[in-house]
Amino acid sequence: MKNKIVKVEKGSIAEELGIEVGDKLISINDIEIKDVIDYKFLITDEFIVVRIEKENGDIWDLEIEKEYDEKLGIEFENSILDEATRCSNNCIFCFIDQLPKGMRKTLYFKDDDSRLSFLQGNFITLTNMNDEDINRIIKYKISPINVSVHTTNPELRVKMLNNRFAGDIYKKLEKLAKGGIEINCQIVLCPGLNNGNELKNTIEDLFKLYPSIKNVAAVPVGITKFRKGLFDITLYNKESSKEEIINMSKLQKKYIEKIGYPFIRLSDEFYVMAGMEVPNEEFYGEYEQLEDGIGMIRIFKSNIKRSLKKLKKNVKGDFTIVTGVSAFDTIKEAADQIMKLNNKIKLNVIKITNKFFGETITVAGLLTGQDIIEKLKECNLGQYIIISKNMLKSDEKIFLDDIKVEDIEKIFGKKMLIAEYTGEDLIDILNNFSKEE
Repeated sequence: MKNKIVKVEKGSIAEELGIEVGDKLISINDIEIKDVIDYKFLITDEFIVVRIEKENGDIWDLEIEKEYDEKLGIEFENSILDEATRCSNNCIFCFIDQLPKGMRKTLYFKDDDSRLSFLQGNFITLTNMNDEDINRIIKYKISPINVSVHTTNPELRVKMLNNRFAGDIYKKLEKLAKGGIEINCQIVLCPGLNNGNELKNTIEDLFKLYPSIKNVAAVPVGITKFRKGLFDITLYNKESSKEEIINMSKLQKKYIEKIGYPFIRLSDEFYVMAGMEVPNEEFYGEYEQLEDGIGMIRIFKSNIKRSLKKLKKNVKGDFTIVTGVSAFDTIKEAADQIMKLNNKIKLNVIKITNKFFGETITVAGLLTGQDIIEKLKECNLGQYIIISKNMLKSDEKIFLDDIKVEDIEKIFGKKMLIAEYTGEDLIDILNNFSKEE
């Protein structure tokens, strides 16, 4: 039932033709729909014949004339119309291998699926893809895709991914680039392995495929307290983070002179650990790498600065803002700016130490409900509690440990307000939930 239709949009082509929830999509133009890539490719034509199996078993062949790229207006039970491809690697830095037992099952699934890369922005390693798979990406123009590279050194990549098929990454990237596919690259940096000169060599290799590869993001390896019996990895500290920033700045300067932007960017965690100010807004371009934690601090600061003029001066409110260790100083600075403009608004910023995963995990997006509850029990809370959206499961008000927003609201008798982690709606939230005097 992977092709089962679970939603038909009102006023859509599908509704007009009598397609209903529970029907099953069989084929388009006599081509069987194996997955979402087939569907998205075939649906673009201006004239198509769609075969539907009704719930009672009847088969309908529907001739449809439409605008190019116009959608039918249907959604399926399974977003990719197939089982997601499992990861075949055993990466020495894998975060999932460091999760404790007892969390929800979906958190333990390691996907390495190009379709999810295209649809949801997931990163893939390309290790489980053969020439036929690569050709299909090129044929269907599945672009952009996000690739976890880590290193272009074949021997080192085999070691880091614990997969003897991992060494041909550059050959695959080159083929995708020649096929017109846009690629975003990610590197998880492990001190003493793929940083320093290895990182420099990797970046210079990837730049040879510019402009197909437009951006490279480098993030520090994350280590939880549950990492036992695994490869011994060194964490970044203040000195090594600063050294990485300085080393990369030389390459970034070269690329800025060549193409107008730095090509390789380090995540905000490096600057926080090094005690250094993040680069200016121009450095981050259109913030294409926000999901990797690249430029979060800068965009937050810029959004607060731009929106401060909207802050109402005749309102009074009392709020508690919850955040992680990495973002605390940035959020506290913004709170001080806001209270300076309106001293009738009280903002108490609470720093949550990650006891669930361990204190080495400092980002807000990996905070759990139980750590938040434990800390807030010690605090004098305002009328409202503000959290960032990236703490919650996508499109659901639930934390990593399955504690719900409503659970915390019941414990403390306070409403939780959910803000964008980029800060553009924080002032609006304060205005809307403060009282006029």
